[in-house]
Amino acid sequence: MNNEYKLTKFVQAAGCAAKMGPGDLKQALCHLKANNEQVLVGFDTSDDAGIYQLSDNLALVQTVDFITPVVDDPYIYGQIAAANSLSDVFAMGGEVKTALNIVGFDSANVSKEALAEILRGGFEKVKECGGSLLGGHTIQTPEMYYGLSVTGIIHPNDVKRNNGARPGDLLVLTKPIGMGILTTAIKRDLIDINLIKHCAEIMASLNYIPSKIMKKFRVNSCTDITGFGLLGHAFECTNENISFVIDSNSVPVVKEAFDLVAQGVLPGGSKRNIKFCEDKVNFNIENNNMKSILCDAQTSGGLLVAINKDDAKEFVKEIQDFSFGYAKIIGEVIPKDKLPIIVN
Repeated sequence: MNNEYKLTKFVQAAGCAAKMGPGDLKQALCHLKANNEQVLVGFDTSDDAGIYQLSDNLALVQTVDFITPVVDDPYIYGQIAAANSLSDVFAMGGEVKTALNIVGFDSANVSKEALAEILRGGFEKVKECGGSLLGGHTIQTPEMYYGLSVTGIIHPNDVKRNNGARPGDLLVLTKPIGMGILTTAIKRDLIDINLIKHCAEIMASLNYIPSKIMKKFRVNSCTDITGFGLLGHAFECTNENISFVIDSNSVPVVKEAFDLVAQGVLPGGSKRNIKFCEDKVNFNIENNNMKSILCDAQTSGGLLVAINKDDAKEFVKEIQDFSFGYAKIIGEVIPKDKLPIIVN
């Protein structure tokens, strides 16, 4: 991996851009309501993308996201940022059609050659899932960021909402967590090149194939795990009729994250997630490091799928090759308990 540009150093110097916490974001959006009956999914819920119905058989899936550098190699950073943006369409069960680049270019620290590599990485990921890159918009900024505005399609009856889980469903996670801790360690030069490559490969992998495979099974809800962490996004998937029970021992974690969090390596976003979850999660575990990892803010994380219990094992088996062997059943859906999330 080419570390010539040291992109993460410039992010650290400028102060890494943090995603707004789930509580603050909900408060900011609470007065905005969709006013069109063709809007099937808007911003009044916590779903991953918006859905706009065009006809009885066709709806648009729309989303936008961007991130600051999480690795130094510009091409790999471009891949990761694009995978992160595309993931919201896959979480809704949609098919990517087009994408537009969104670029904040730090010309003082990032060369035009590096920018070209970032864009090439993003282009390759859009192409990988059958989409077409149509252009984009670039501005000069004091800190580098890159992402995509993505448009997909879906049949209106096939939309996978994040809050449709039913009691008895099992919960499957398709990628490991701990990436926020590990990318913070990358910025601090605390991990070796082999671990950096492993993390980059996981983050750059698309949720495209697991999303296609899940259509074969009885999936009742789906979301992708990103900035709010596993527990924050799991909370968004609960409703007034259900709670999630998560077995912490079953949750896939990149193992080096345990040593790093014990050393105090934890991004600010993860700390905000911990505070947000205080009154929403019943922790039946004493391990504070595990609590931190379960709340760790992810970049280009996996899908959290609530699936019929009779389909869960076969689904995990079919996606193993696309999850680096990490995909696991991590819990179950139960009738509403005192709190939305229970961690054992």
